[in-house]
Amino acid sequence: MTSGFRSGFVSFVGRPNAGKSTLTNVLVGTKVAITSSRPQTTRTVVRGIVHRDDAQLILVDTPGLHRPRTLLGERLNDLVRSTWSEVDVVAVCFPANEKIGPGDTFIVNELTKVKRTRKIAIATKTDLATSDQVAEHLLAIQALGAETGTDWAEIVPVSSVSGSQVDLLSDLLIAMLPEGPQLYPDGELTDSPEETIVAELVREAALEGVRDELPHSIAVVVEEMGLREGRSEDKPLLDIHAFLYVERDSQKGIVIGHQGSRLRDVGINARKQIEAMLGTPVYLNLHVKVAKEWQRDPRQLRKLGF
Repeated sequence: MTSGFRSGFVSFVGRPNAGKSTLTNVLVGTKVAITSSRPQTTRTVVRGIVHRDDAQLILVDTPGLHRPRTLLGERLNDLVRSTWSEVDVVAVCFPANEKIGPGDTFIVNELTKVKRTRKIAIATKTDLATSDQVAEHLLAIQALGAETGTDWAEIVPVSSVSGSQVDLLSDLLIAMLPEGPQLYPDGELTDSPEETIVAELVREAALEGVRDELPHSIAVVVEEMGLREGRSEDKPLLDIHAFLYVERDSQKGIVIGHQGSRLRDVGINARKQIEAMLGTPVYLNLHVKVAKEWQRDPRQLRKLGF
C-alpha cells in the first residue's frame, strides 16, 4: 500500500428525505441504500464503500434524525447520535429545493454536542433549484452555522441526479480522512449482511405507491435464505422467505391489494432488485403479518431487529 493512503468513515445526516441515501448510492456507484420518495425509509446504518487508488471512503447512511413520536423513533435517534461520535466527518444534507427549517436547526444543534468530529454541509438536489435559489440556500446554510456555533469545514452544492460536483465532494471528503490502511477488501461495496439488504429492498418495493402513514408501519424480516438444494452449480436458485409486518389489519389489506395484486407487484420489483444486487436468480416468497402497534412495543421492536 502506498504511503499517503487515506481511509475513514463519513456519516451523512439530515432530516428525512434530504437526499442522503441517493448520494450514498451515487458515490459508491451502485445501490446500497434504499431510496424512496417517502421520508423515513432508512432504518439501518448502511455502510457504502468507495474504493480509490489513494483512499477508501466508508459512508455511513443513518436514519433521518427527527423529533421522535414512538419508541422506534427514539431508538433511531439514539443510533444516529452514537454514529456521529465514531466517524471522521459528519456531512449534513440540506435539500436545495426546500427552505432551511426547524428540522434542520434541530439537527445542527444536536450536532454541536459532538465536539471532535469535523462537519461539512452539503446542499443536495441542486438540479431542482435555480442558480439564484442555490446561492441563497448556501448563504442560509452559512448563517445557520454562525447561529449555532458550527464551524463548517466546507459547504458544497451537489446533485446526485445530474452528478454535478459529486467527484469534487468525494475529493474533499477523502482529504479530511486520516492516513491509514485499507479497511475493506477490493470490490466490497457494503458490509451490511445480505439478509439486511434483502429486507431493505423488499421494504423499498412495498413502500412504492403506498399512500398515507404506512411507511412507518412496515418492517421486513427475512426468515430464511439459502440456495436451493439439488441444483447444479451453473443453475443456482436462492430461496428467500420473508415476512412484512404491519401494525393493523387495515394496513395488511393495503399491502396485499385486490386479490393479492399489490403484494405480487412488490415481489416482482423486489426480486429484480435483489437479483441485480446479489447476482443470482431468486425465488422470493412474501407473507404479510400484523404485529399490533409494534413501533411502541419494546419486545416486538427487539424481535424485528431494532
